[in-house]
Amino acid sequence: MDQLLFDGWRPLLRTAIIAVLAYACLVALLRFSGRRTLSKMNAFDLVITVSLGSTLATILLNKDVSLAQGVLALALLIGMQFIVTWSSVRVGWVRRLVTGEPALLLYQGVFLPASLRRARVTEDEVRAAVRSAGVARLDDVGAVVLETDGSFSIVGGDVAAENASLKGVELAQSS
Repeated sequence: MDQLLFDGWRPLLRTAIIAVLAYACLVALLRFSGRRTLSKMNAFDLVITVSLGSTLATILLNKDVSLAQGVLALALLIGMQFIVTWSSVRVGWVRRLVTGEPALLLYQGVFLPASLRRARVTEDEVRAAVRSAGVARLDDVGAVVLETDGSFSIVGGDVAAENASLKGVELAQSS
């Protein structure tokens, strides 16, 4: 029972030293990998973030994992994330695979039921997003887009214009 609560000073000292070193290595790796690693999260970024946290916890608490092994695992995860994001900027199908596509939910004041269903979003959620943007009437909204990071973008003005911000946002097909 004593070991359950306190296993001696040596394991605590190991955890403290490894925590400081692993944290410093993780911060250095994240700084090296660039701002994209710390940006708003889409599903891919969430997986990387959870994986980094899990790896850090394993480094700290599992005495069978050396600091070198843990730092290598962190570096590999960040390296893979860098390769995927580098590729997604340059190759359209990689970008679509990793981040998905934004969904047009409301267009010129009219809800798009097929898009709402496919995105699993209710009209009430869209109305709440419009209200939080300070818009009182749906008729005043050019478009509402569910972005790939899960946030809503409220677009006003002439969304049918040639240079509109909706370029690349697809209307969901009826299902």
